[in-house]
Amino acid sequence: MLADPRAAALDGIGRPRPVCEPGPMADMPLLPALAGFHADAPHAVRVGDEAVSWEALRIRAGTVASRLAGAPAVAVCADAALDTVVAVVAGLLAGVPIVPVPHDAGPVERGHILRDSGAVAVLGHPDWDEVTLPRVPLDGRGPVDVVAEPPTDATALVMYTSGTTGPPKGAVLSRRAIAADLDGLADAWAWTSEDTLVHGLPLFHVHGLILGVLGPLRVGARLVHTVRPTPAAYAAAAGTMYFGVPTVWSRVCADEDAARALRRARLLVSGSAALPVAVFDRLAELTGQAPVERYGMTETLITVSARADGERRAGHVGRPVAGVETRLVDEHGEPVAHDGENVGRRLAHDGETVGELQVRGTTLFDGYLGRPDVTASCYRDDGWFTTGDAATIGPDGVHRIVGRQSTDIIKTGGYKVGAGEVEAALLDHPGVSEAAVVGAPDADLGERVVAYVVAEGTDASALIAYVAERLSVHKRPREVRLV
Repeated sequence: MLADPRAAALDGIGRPRPVCEPGPMADMPLLPALAGFHADAPHAVRVGDEAVSWEALRIRAGTVASRLAGAPAVAVCADAALDTVVAVVAGLLAGVPIVPVPHDAGPVERGHILRDSGAVAVLGHPDWDEVTLPRVPLDGRGPVDVVAEPPTDATALVMYTSGTTGPPKGAVLSRRAIAADLDGLADAWAWTSEDTLVHGLPLFHVHGLILGVLGPLRVGARLVHTVRPTPAAYAAAAGTMYFGVPTVWSRVCADEDAARALRRARLLVSGSAALPVAVFDRLAELTGQAPVERYGMTETLITVSARADGERRAGHVGRPVAGVETRLVDEHGEPVAHDGENVGRRLAHDGETVGELQVRGTTLFDGYLGRPDVTASCYRDDGWFTTGDAATIGPDGVHRIVGRQSTDIIKTGGYKVGAGEVEAALLDHPGVSEAAVVGAPDADLGERVVAYVVAEGTDASALIAYVAERLSVHKRPREVRLV
C-alpha cells in the first residue's frame, strides 16, 4: 500500500502549527448536516436535475465509503454532477483523502495528478481510457459503513494548483482547516441553515467545492448547483445566497431581468479574481445590494472577506476572517512601516503602502504533497505564509489586493504601483473594454507605467488624466497605447 499522502507532504517540514481556540462548532463532525444536526429536506442538495435529501446523500455516500477503507487516496472526476458530491462525501465519511481531478483535464495533466497523489482508485467511471486504476462504482448499493469521525488533523482533500513553473502541486488540506474556514465564513456572512446557496462553479476549486458544497453541509443550508452559472439559471433558483466569479457577475449584469430577480437574495459573493468596479456598481444598482468580495488561495482557503453586516467597498476584500492574521512585508521580508520608520514594529495601515501579504492561522494547508522543500520556502520561521500577492491595508483594517508581487508590482520613481489597481481604474472608464498594465524600463524612473488599452471614444491623454483623477498621481500611466 502506498504511503499516506499527508505524511509524505509533511516529511521534513515541521512548519509551526497554528494555536487556535476551539470555535463554537469545534465538537461537531465536519459535516453536521449528514449527522442529524439539522432538519432534513427532500431536496437539500440539488445538482442540475438531480436532488437528494441529506439522509439519502449520507446513505448513498456511505455505501461508497464502505469500499474505501484503508485507501491512501482516491481520485474523482470533478464534473458538475451529483456523483461528484457523493464521491467527495464518501471519502470524507471514510476518512480517505479525496483528489478532485478537473473534468476537462487532458491526459498529461490527469496522469500527473493521479501519479503524484498516490491515488489507488477512481470513484465512478469517467471516460479516462488511458487510466488503468480500479474503479469504485457510485451506484449506492451495499452496506452503509461509516468510520468514526476521523481526527481533525487528518487529510480531507488534496487539491492541485498550478504555480508559475512546473506541473501542478498537490495542496494537502486537513479537516481542521476546512472546518475552521467554513466556520469563519459562516460568521462573516451570517450563513445559517435558513439559507439556500445557489452557484454553478467548478467542483475542483476551493470556491465551488469547499465553499460551495461542503459549506452548505456544514451550516445546514440547502444547495442548488446550476451546473452552468448562467444568468437565467441563477434567476430561476430563488436562493438567498449566490456565489460567482467576475465573469459570472458581468454576464448577470448584461441580463437585466436576471439581475433584478436576484433582489430576493440577501448576499451575493464574488471571488477568485478582482471584480471590476463597473461590474460592482452595476450589480449593486440592479440587485439592490453591493456584492461581498473575499480573498484566498488553495493553500490558505479564504482568509479575508467583507462581512454581511459591514461595508462592501468596490475593489476591497474586507478584513481577516476569524482565526486568521495578516501582515504586509517589504522586499526584505520585514514588516512594512509607515514612511519607512520603525521597520518591524509598526505596520503600514495607511491604505496606500504596498507590501507582500502574509497570513497565518487555522485555515492554512499542511503542505505540498511530497514537496517539503517547496512547502518550507513558503513559510517564515514564525509560521507566516507568504502569499506572493501585493496588497494594501487601510486604517480600518480593510484589505485591497493590487497584484502579484512577482509580476504585477511596478517600481517607478521610488513608488510601488500595483498593475491590477491601474487596470481596474482604466476599466472603470465607460469607453474602455480591455486593459493590461506593465512596467517598462525607464532611465529616469526605473520603470514607467505603460497601459495597453482597447477603447472607443477616447484617447491616450484623456485616459492618463482619468486615472490620475482617481488614483495617486504617481500611479497614472506615463504612456497609453491604444490597440
